[in-house]
Amino acid sequence: MADISAIFFLLLIFGIAFPAMLTAWWLLFPNLIARAQTRIAQSLASSFWLGLLVVIVLAVPIVILLALPFGLAKFFGWIFLGAALALSSVGSAGIVAHLGERLTSHSHVSPLNGFIRGAIILELAAFFPVLGWLFVWIPMLIIAFGASGFALLNWMPRVKADKETSIQVETQQYAVRNT
Repeated sequence: MADISAIFFLLLIFGIAFPAMLTAWWLLFPNLIARAQTRIAQSLASSFWLGLLVVIVLAVPIVILLALPFGLAKFFGWIFLGAALALSSVGSAGIVAHLGERLTSHSHVSPLNGFIRGAIILELAAFFPVLGWLFVWIPMLIIAFGASGFALLNWMPRVKADKETSIQVETQQYAVRNT
């Protein structure tokens, strides 16, 4: 019975700690999280592919270090794994900020309330057995790595020109040349 209680309370603590950690990132580093959110909102596919590349690049040395029979190598493998997960939490906060922004646009809640609700929604969706593990948690983790990479490198998506603006500029240039 003590094992079941321990598992239950560990899951409860992690369930409370995850939204709190993401909220702390959002409040401490608003510009970084806003860049990750912009990447998620405007170029989700690019975030996924960069995230897949980052996951592969990070996974190779971590797996090698954890497979070595030396204690110091295993220690550094666990340190690198923790650092990689901390890196992905920036992108996760960007995903949650995007969810929170969508929630606040459809209801009358504050941005902080929307952010926390978005964190809980993401957490519960990823916690759902099998479907959440395969189709929510894994893709969101990869996208989070990509969004983190873009946000830390300060690479913003290209701004697409409006068709009306480009037509207006062409007409003005044509009018100037013919006068």
